Amino acid sequence: HVQLVESGGGSVQAGGSLRLSCSESGELFRSYCKGWFRQAPGQEREGIAVISSEGRTTYADSVAGRFSISKDNAKNTLYLEMNSLKSEDTAMYYCAAHGSWGCGPVVADFEYWGQGTQVTVS
Repeated sequence: HVQLVESGGGSVQAGGSLRLSCSESGELFRSYCKGWFRQAPGQEREGIAVISSEGRTTYADSVAGRFSISKDNAKNTLYLEMNSLKSEDTAMYYCAAHGSWGCGPVVADFEYWGQGTQVTVS
């Protein structure tokens, strides 16, 4: 059973930075596709960054060049470094993982989800 727990959210001024972490307890973490998603009030959940088991990354256009996804397999932790934050980045951020074939920022592909951490940019 895989459990994901996000941390690192908070309030920050526009132009600032935050680093989100997602710790995992469970099985087969290293072989899973992992990603970060976000959902603003009244909007659909969107995939913003994913990283494959081989370390290949994919970003949404809205965050490319500003956000960076990484993982530490030894610590079973996924990270999202967020720089040059904008007000439109305000949302609940979720980490997620799946063990199926392929690794893209598609919500429906992901099986395991964390509870979310709020990021507010003002």
